[in-house]
Amino acid sequence: MLQQILTDMFIDPDLLSELNEEQKHVLFFKMREEQIRRWREREARLEKEEAARVKVKKVSGKSVSFLKGLDDDVWVWVMGEHSADKAYDQICDEILAESAALQAQREAQHIRAKKEAELEKRFSGVYLDSDQTVTEQKNITDACAEEQRRAEEELKTREAEERRRAEEELRRLELERKQQIYMSLKEVQKKKQTREDEDSDWKQTLKKSKAADMRRRSLAKQTVEDHRRRSVKALERGRVAAVTKAFSGGTPNPTPPPKPKPRNNPAQLKPGIRRSLSASGREHIIRWFQEEQLPLKAGFQQDHSRIAPWFHGIISRDEAEALLNEGQPGHFLVRLSERVFGYVLSYRSGEGIKHLLIDASENCYMLLGDQMKFTSLDELVEYHQVEPLPPSGDEYLLHACGQRAGSVDYTDLFT
Repeated sequence: MLQQILTDMFIDPDLLSELNEEQKHVLFFKMREEQIRRWREREARLEKEEAARVKVKKVSGKSVSFLKGLDDDVWVWVMGEHSADKAYDQICDEILAESAALQAQREAQHIRAKKEAELEKRFSGVYLDSDQTVTEQKNITDACAEEQRRAEEELKTREAEERRRAEEELRRLELERKQQIYMSLKEVQKKKQTREDEDSDWKQTLKKSKAADMRRRSLAKQTVEDHRRRSVKALERGRVAAVTKAFSGGTPNPTPPPKPKPRNNPAQLKPGIRRSLSASGREHIIRWFQEEQLPLKAGFQQDHSRIAPWFHGIISRDEAEALLNEGQPGHFLVRLSERVFGYVLSYRSGEGIKHLLIDASENCYMLLGDQMKFTSLDELVEYHQVEPLPPSGDEYLLHACGQRAGSVDYTDLFT
């Protein structure tokens, strides 16, 4: 069941509802480890593909060469770093001034050519006869000089006007550029503030994630230590029992709790039944128990002579709690789950009634999240009668909670 969940990276909601908080934490830790393993495999595969692409590029013969300086290093010129480089604003101002001067010069030349053409047209028909007086010649000369002077003054006026317009345009562009710089600075400051807020939120999230990882690692470490401690105790108990039997001359002692061991001959699933984690109804659970669990004598005592007193049928969580409320701490029962193909160990502790899901999908029985595997439900119960239940470390299965007088809740499983 656990391997199937890690393979699909999905857990059925019905199965999740059967887990207690400790088992949920262990399951989440296992899924997180599987995600990290898959991520590392993907990163290694991408690195290999990238190395292969670089190798193909080298083989193709295409390359890029850069201009090198006197020190045989790549020559790089960054505008503004050299002491002789002009500032960007100064370069823009010079370009605009030069453009305005050229425009004014072209317009002045055009006006001058136009005035000269008018003068030539006006005085083209004027000629001097032998009988013209000196006064007329002087008047004509003065008129030409006055016209030329007016043309030059008009040209100077237009040049001054063009220069003024160019200066106004430069001031307007400078003002617009300053406004753009101001808006850009405000936008950068706003983005910086937003980035700082996002960084603060990310740091808070990272801090919480690290704290959660620390809790999960602590829980996993505690689970491993509990498993090691239980294994050491089981080995020591076996050695003590063997020594006691040897010195007592073969006198039988109370049977020690069974050691977990894998099943050598797993029962074959009958054709026609489809295994899944969750069940859609009571009939599916009954069919699963009769076809897969009943041949394994699930729920029977170790000698298979009769049904174990702690075994119950398909009863709800509330019904199990009602039965356990009548007893003392240490009372327990094993019932079939209402939602999944598996069992639920319900027991009463000093803190209240707890429920642990028992995984029966790998031809053995184990508490979900624990590493101890048993060949039967009876072995699991006997083991935890002398060894504490995980992850508490101080809770045992002491007294079996049997059926109520006059009613049996597992009749439909054996009919």
